[in-house]
Amino acid sequence: MKILVINAGSSSLKYQLIDMTDEKVLAKGVCERIGIDGHIKGSNFEGKKFEKDVEMKNHTQAFMYVKEALTEGDCKVIDSFNEISAVGHRIVQGGAKFNKSVLVTDEVVKGIEELCDLAPLHNAAHIQGINACREILGDKVPEVVVFDNAFHSTMPPEAYIFPVPYEYYEKYAVRRYGFHGTSHRFVSARCAEIMGKDIKDLKIVTCHLGNGCSITAVKNGKVIDTSMGLTPLDGFAMGTRCGAVDPSVITYLQAKEGWTPEETDTILNKKSGVLGISGVSSDDRDVAKAAAEGNERAKLARKIQWYQVRKTIGAYVAAMDGVDAIVFTGGIGENTFDLREDVCHNLTYLGVKLNDEVNKETRGKDGKISADDSKVPVFVITTNEELVIARDTRDIVNSL
Repeated sequence: MKILVINAGSSSLKYQLIDMTDEKVLAKGVCERIGIDGHIKGSNFEGKKFEKDVEMKNHTQAFMYVKEALTEGDCKVIDSFNEISAVGHRIVQGGAKFNKSVLVTDEVVKGIEELCDLAPLHNAAHIQGINACREILGDKVPEVVVFDNAFHSTMPPEAYIFPVPYEYYEKYAVRRYGFHGTSHRFVSARCAEIMGKDIKDLKIVTCHLGNGCSITAVKNGKVIDTSMGLTPLDGFAMGTRCGAVDPSVITYLQAKEGWTPEETDTILNKKSGVLGISGVSSDDRDVAKAAAEGNERAKLARKIQWYQVRKTIGAYVAAMDGVDAIVFTGGIGENTFDLREDVCHNLTYLGVKLNDEVNKETRGKDGKISADDSKVPVFVITTNEELVIARDTRDIVNSL
């Protein structure tokens, strides 16, 4: 069974074709600048690559180029789309309406549309991706949607209800939803597998650290709390997002600066976090380089993020009344040894002891980075959200 995994953004469309016989990635790539000028790049399992500028007026046209990339040219991996058994889509916001992956129907698409207010850029783009697939593939190829917040649907009310007047939860579904759910789901399960234990017997803190960051408390295989909230803005300092701040800071600055709601959203989501503090970049590699060259604001930006990561870990250890493992994943979590070093060296109260040498050598690969005598094992686990989507798609299609 070959499954095409699609992750559609407002002006992009990422894809992976996975052979579920051995879960091998046959090809992957991304269509960028859809509706602007258009660009596609990708590679196949043999390591062959391609890249070119092409006109992409919409997602349907972008999907046609995906079809071309998979079936024609040097990077061809299949003879025709008839070899694709199903398509799996990543959907950012499923609200409280969807707590598991489901087969795409008209009713499901309508449900995703109704949640656009909670994720206007993301959900609208995902619908475009679904419609593009339907237009090119027709009704014969089943499509499945996998929701980014579904893994977090096990949170209890005390974790997901915000302490604002309850009527806003009832009227507008204002609550904590959480994101990066497919990543937290994958790495927590993989952690249990590496430990040789049943996830139902474990308390795991998973740290997904990239340009967007979130930390999740997974107790007995179920999420009891997560740092992102109604939107991905909540939590702690990220690449361009501020994370949690005193709400009065926002209203104070709105009064002083005259920000509109749209301007406020842009500043908090796109101009804050590591970028806002450092003034250098939202990319940790750039900020680390600036810090090494003596840039004090760059040093401070990294210190703030590191401090907030370990503070959040501590909160979730308290929430679960203990911890059996800590996992780092995501672009920064998997590759930035000094972040892991700083965090773990300040978790000695938990009995965490890092193997500094192994930690420095562990980049972009799975591995245990804690010392043998550490009371809590610490792991780096490379996330694979696309594989989670492909597995869910396979399981749902096989059950039809």
